[in-house]
Amino acid sequence: MSTTTPPRERPRRAAGRASTTTARTLAGSGTSGASGAGGRTTGARHNQRWLAWIFLAPTILGMGLFTLVPIVASVVLAFFRWDIISAPTFVGFDNFSEVVQDPTVRVSFLNTIVFVVVAVALQLGLALALAVMVQEKMPAWLRVFFRSAFFFPLILSAASVSIFMRYLFNEQFGVVNWFLSLVGIPAVPWLTTPGGSAAVVILVYVWQNFGFSFLLFIGGLASIPVETYEAAAIDGATGWRKHLHVTLPLLSPTTLVASVMAIISALQVFDQPYVLTRGGPGDSTRTAVMVIFESAFQRLEFGQASAIGVLLTLIIMAITAAQFRLSTRFVFYQ
Repeated sequence: MSTTTPPRERPRRAAGRASTTTARTLAGSGTSGASGAGGRTTGARHNQRWLAWIFLAPTILGMGLFTLVPIVASVVLAFFRWDIISAPTFVGFDNFSEVVQDPTVRVSFLNTIVFVVVAVALQLGLALALAVMVQEKMPAWLRVFFRSAFFFPLILSAASVSIFMRYLFNEQFGVVNWFLSLVGIPAVPWLTTPGGSAAVVILVYVWQNFGFSFLLFIGGLASIPVETYEAAAIDGATGWRKHLHVTLPLLSPTTLVASVMAIISALQVFDQPYVLTRGGPGDSTRTAVMVIFESAFQRLEFGQASAIGVLLTLIIMAITAAQFRLSTRFVFYQ
């Protein structure tokens, strides 16, 4: 006996098959939509990476061409003898041995070290003292004025400032000696004696560069919480004790950054001694960078100049590493 599906059940089965087909179709379209969205996201990220590389390319190329390539070339050239006219000749470490034995080079490095010690101490001390004074109770407009005034020398050309100062400290017609004559002090040979010329070079350098350290200390002082000073005042710390026990410890990270940058800059001093004294009288104000300049562009000894530059770079790296090494003992981080 054959079984026949009732007429009423056929539409139900047809409807069921139709709904199943629709669900599969919707599921398939959803999957393809998700994959399409994922593909679009991946493509967008890929385009963003390429766009980032396009914007970074000028900076990377500039640093490579004008920073990395000269550094590598200087290191390589230190092992050659080259006068820019004839072909370079490989000499190994002869340039370094000649540089170490050269008395002028030794004097210039000694002058540079003495200059760094005195100039950096004056620069940081003056910048810190003025920053503390400016941050004390003072009208806002006056604070802005002093910040701008102290930073202004830094944006001037070092050569132009040195030329101006050379006239100010001239022994015959300088303004400085004229003021000294008003109080009965005889004319001082500022730029013609070893001590006077060194003092002028240091003063001009400090005057022009302390503004950067001043702004660093201003930012560091602004980050110290007022509550810390209030608590110190309750404990009886006022006046110089407040700055000794609160300001200096909390300002130590800023002091580290300022000292590192000041020492690196002072080790590369060139403009002020070259324009003011040409390294004289004698070799009293000749610095390491001046010897590099004279070796390369006056005597055309580019190999020796590169060797001196490599030695100066190693000294800068060693001093900077020592500063960061010692900072673990003296720097206090909040």
